[in-house]
Amino acid sequence: LSGRAQGRSAILEKFGGAAAGPVLHLKRTGGMATVKAMLLEWCRARTRGYQHVDVQNFSGSWGSGLAFCALLHSFFPDAFDYHSLEPGARRHNFTLAFVTAEEWAGCAPLLEVEDMVRLPVPDAKCVYTYLQELYRCLVAKGLVKTKKK
Repeated sequence: LSGRAQGRSAILEKFGGAAAGPVLHLKRTGGMATVKAMLLEWCRARTRGYQHVDVQNFSGSWGSGLAFCALLHSFFPDAFDYHSLEPGARRHNFTLAFVTAEEWAGCAPLLEVEDMVRLPVPDAKCVYTYLQELYRCLVAKGLVKTKKK
C-alpha cells in the first residue's frame, strides 16, 4: 500500500470504518487541496461575524474552541448562548461544542476535549477530519444543501 492508502486505512480503523451517508459533493478537479479550501471557506462563511473567531486555517483558528462553538451556533442558535462564552475558557468551549455537535447534529465524538486543551495549537489533520464529519452530519440532517452530481 502507498503511504496515502496506509494513512487512510489507519484513520478508517481508528474511527470505525468509512462513514455512511452523504459526503462532501465538491468538484474534484483540483484534488484534495480544493476540497480543503472549500471546507475552510464554508467554515469561514458560517462563522463570519462571531466575536473572537477568525477562521484562517485548520489549526490555530480553532484553539480556543470558539470557532467550533460559532460554527455550531450558526446552525443551532437555541442550543446555547454564544455571547456568554469566553476565549480563555477552552475546556468549557470544547466540551460545549463537542456535546452540541453530538446531541444536535449527530456528529461522532472524534475529538477529545483533553487532547484539545493539552495542545496549545490543535492538530490540523484532526480538526479537518472532525469538520468533514460535522459537515457530513449536517448534510444528512438537511441543514446544508449540496449540489447534485
